[in-house]
Amino acid sequence: MRKTALLLMLAISIGAATTASSQPAQPSQSAAPAPDPAWKVPEVIAFIGLKKGDKVADIIGARLTASLAQAVGPSGKVYAVETAEIVKDHPQIMERMKAVAAQSPNVVVSDDPIATALPSGLDAVFIRQNYHDLYDKFMGPVDVPAFNKAVFAALKPGGVYVVLDHAADAGSGISATDTLHRIDPARVKADVLAAGFKLEAESSILANKSDDHTKNVFDPSVRGHTDQFLYRFKKPK
Repeated sequence: MRKTALLLMLAISIGAATTASSQPAQPSQSAAPAPDPAWKVPEVIAFIGLKKGDKVADIIGARLTASLAQAVGPSGKVYAVETAEIVKDHPQIMERMKAVAAQSPNVVVSDDPIATALPSGLDAVFIRQNYHDLYDKFMGPVDVPAFNKAVFAALKPGGVYVVLDHAADAGSGISATDTLHRIDPARVKADVLAAGFKLEAESSILANKSDDHTKNVFDPSVRGHTDQFLYRFKKPK
C-alpha cells in the first residue's frame, strides 16, 4: 500500500511538472507557478535561493523539477535523482522523468544508487518529502550519516542543502518514518548539523498547526495539507 500510494503521488507530480514545462521558459520569467497552490512552489524556489546558472540536485525529482529547471535557466543544470532503490520497484518513473527532461534540456535524470548519486560542484541539493524515507525500508534503509556527508562533499563551499518534509511529533525521532511517513524536525537538524552544515534559515510557509501528527500523511483527512518544515543548511565557505 505504501509503495502504491507513493507511485500515485509521483505520477501525479510528474504529470503536472510535464505540463508546466511544456511552455517554453522566457529568460525574463521566474519559475513556473505551482500546479497546485498548496505546494507553494514559487515560495519554496525562492527559499532555496537559486540563481541562473546554478547546479542543483533534486533528490527523488518530481513536482518541482520543471520549476527548478526554469529557476536555474538554460545555463544551469538540474540533476533529477530518482535513485536505483526507487526505480527497482517503479521503473516507469524513469520514463516519466525523461519526458520532463525532454521538455527541459537542462534536466539530467539518473537512477544511480543513492549513495553515489550526487555529482560534484553543486550549488544546492534539495530533498522534498523524502528525507524520512532514508530511514525506512523503502529506501534501503540508507546510511543517513554517510548520505549527508556525501551531500556536504558534493556541494561547493557556500552551497545549500534544503530539506522539506512532513513533521512528526517533537521527540519522536525516526519512529514514524515507516508508519506515518513523518520525521521529527529536530532529528533532521541534528543529522545535518552533524555532517558539518550550519542552519542558515527555516520557513513556516508550509506549516499547518491543525495537522494531526498521529495520522499517516496519505490519510485523506490530512493528505496535501500536512504540517511541513522547511530548512536551509549551508556548507561553510
